[in-house]
Order: sequence, then structure tokens, then C-alpha cells
Amino acid sequence: MFVFVCAECGAELTDPLSHVPLPAHAHQMYGNGTQLPVLMESGTFAVEPEPWGPPWRTWEEIGPEEAAARGVHAPVHALSDGAPGAIVIAPGDVRGTLLIPEKRGGACCGLAQGDGPNMACETCGLLVATRIDDCSLWQAVWLAPYAVHRLPVDDAGPDAVPLSWEKLMEKDRGTPPFEPITPWGERLGSHRHWSWSPQWEAAAGQALAHLLAASEGQPVTVPNGLVEEVFQPALDALLPAGPPERRAVLAGPGLPAPDAGADILLVPVHPQTGRTWTPAGPATSAYPVPLTFGVWRWMAFPQPPLPVPTSGRVADDVLDDLFSPRAPHPFQVDRGTFRRTLVRLPAVRGPWLREIVDNLAQRPVTGGF
Repeated sequence: MFVFVCAECGAELTDPLSHVPLPAHAHQMYGNGTQLPVLMESGTFAVEPEPWGPPWRTWEEIGPEEAAARGVHAPVHALSDGAPGAIVIAPGDVRGTLLIPEKRGGACCGLAQGDGPNMACETCGLLVATRIDDCSLWQAVWLAPYAVHRLPVDDAGPDAVPLSWEKLMEKDRGTPPFEPITPWGERLGSHRHWSWSPQWEAAAGQALAHLLAASEGQPVTVPNGLVEEVFQPALDALLPAGPPERRAVLAGPGLPAPDAGADILLVPVHPQTGRTWTPAGPATSAYPVPLTFGVWRWMAFPQPPLPVPTSGRVADDVLDDLFSPRAPHPFQVDRGTFRRTLVRLPAVRGPWLREIVDNLAQRPVTGGF
């Protein structure tokens, strides 16, 4: 575990934190006027290896050669020219800082990153972090990598040891695919509606980019059920129809070994280490597609819906809200996460996949998007 301290005066700025992978939904913008929760679990931090935040440079300024050197292989509107290595934590884990509310970053409801750091070290005044809590954005504090130092904590404790896949399966039941969404400004829990989980939409966007790379331009089929509902419409919209087909299957802890006929494996990413699950035994040539553990867990072992009470009285509007079994609309992949992932895969340099990227901005919001 680590604490982060001010690079100027050494004052502690955080609680002790464990390093975990950057969530797939870290840069997601969800809906319009939506109230999203905190991005990071308390007691954890993640690092964005790429430059993040202002200033920004357009694609015309950067050019394909510099972008490729940064791991971006297809045109994007703009790339950050900030410092790489920003650290994201939960707002409740911050210590010894002062908020500068006038640096709202052009946000309409809360705080955003447009004006740069908006939190200062309470001891020396150095600008050290950016608090984000605007509508449709995940609430987080991003520590500026040039303004903080990471120091190890001597007594990390047993919680610092990553769980085995077996223990993780026992502890984590997965991320439900549906959740109540609250509009900005409403009391939490009031005037909410059930929708597909934003985390599912972002995780699916990340995995869909890898599925396309694994497809090699051929049609892809996925298992029936939730996996089909999430991925098949988008795959059918983006890939040609007809044989030959490539078959994707779920694989991971607690599931039977994938059969030899599988071309693509949808496998979980360990939420503590970031390592992708790999099958034991003989090596397989199947393409591994990483999927956020909580989403993979629910796809592989779906949980039954909450039961409706059999006694007592519950108001009709509360009953509809609490026990709605699913979202009222088809699943839609998060476009921003999908594109962000796809342009960073070397396979996107192939003409058929590059054409998908070029056409994505003009594609109507249909077929899983």
C-alpha cells in the first residue's frame, strides 16, 4: 500500500491506498444530466499511463507519426498534451487539501477538468489534484503526477495480498447488468429509472474493440443469453454476414475448459492485479478478449432477480422502481470507450477495421450503439 504526499512540502494528501487497474469506465461520459457515483473503491488508486487532461492538441497538430508513437493508430479528434501517469482515487480518500470551487472547468452542474487542477495542498498551496463530480461523469479525484510523490506504507496488512481467482469468485458476486439511474439534482433514490449499468456499457465497449480485432473481418457468434444481448447486435452491425464464422465463448475460473473449436475466449481481468485469466493445460490459439471481472462474473454465473415481497404493502411507484427486472431499452455499447480502445489496437491499421473507425462518427445510434 502507498500514501501520496505533496511534492513541494511532503504533506500527506491521501489515506493508505492499494494499486488496482484503471476501470474500463474511467473516462466514460454517461447520458445527459445523470448523477453517477464514485469511480474508485475506497482504499484504492489507479494510474492512467497516457497523458490526461488539458491542454489538448487536435489530430491535425499531432499527425499520424507522433500519434502512433503514443500508441494511437487511427485518427481521433484530439489527444491530451498533459503529463502521463495521473493517479485517480475516491474523493473520500483525500486528506490535507483545499478545493478551489471557482475552477469549475466549464462544468454545468459540478466540477470538471477544463481549467486544470482545482485542489491545492493545504500546507503549501501547491495545485495537486483535480476533483470531478459534474453530471454524467464519474466522481473522482485525479492527482497530478508532477505534484505528488508515492511513498510505501510499512505495514500493508493482509488485505494488500491479491486474492486468488478461487477466493475472488467466492467474494465477488459480480456487477448487476441493470441499476437505477438518478437524474442530477434529485435526491438519491427519487425520480430514478432502471437502465443498463453504465459499467456494463463501458466494459462492453472495451471488449467489443478486442472482439473486432479477433474477428479478422469475419462474422462472430457469441453464447446465448446476456452475452448475445450485449455483443451480437453490435457485431452484426459492424461485421459482414455469412460464413465462415468465428466462435467466441466465455472462459475463466469456475467454467469448464474451453473446447478446441473456440476461436475467441471472453476472459476476466483480475480486479486487483489487472492480469487476464489464462486457461491451464495445453496452450490455445484462441484470441483472449479481456472483460471487466464484475461483468464477466455475472455473464458466466448470472444471479436471480430480487424477489417481490409476498407480504406487507409497498407503494406502486416504489414497487415498480425497486423490482423492475431489466432496462426498458436494448443494450447499447458505450461508444466513447469502444472508440478509445479500438484506436489503440495495432489491428486498427488494417483497411477493414480502419473503415469501421472512419465510419463510426456517421453511424446512427442503432445495432448495439
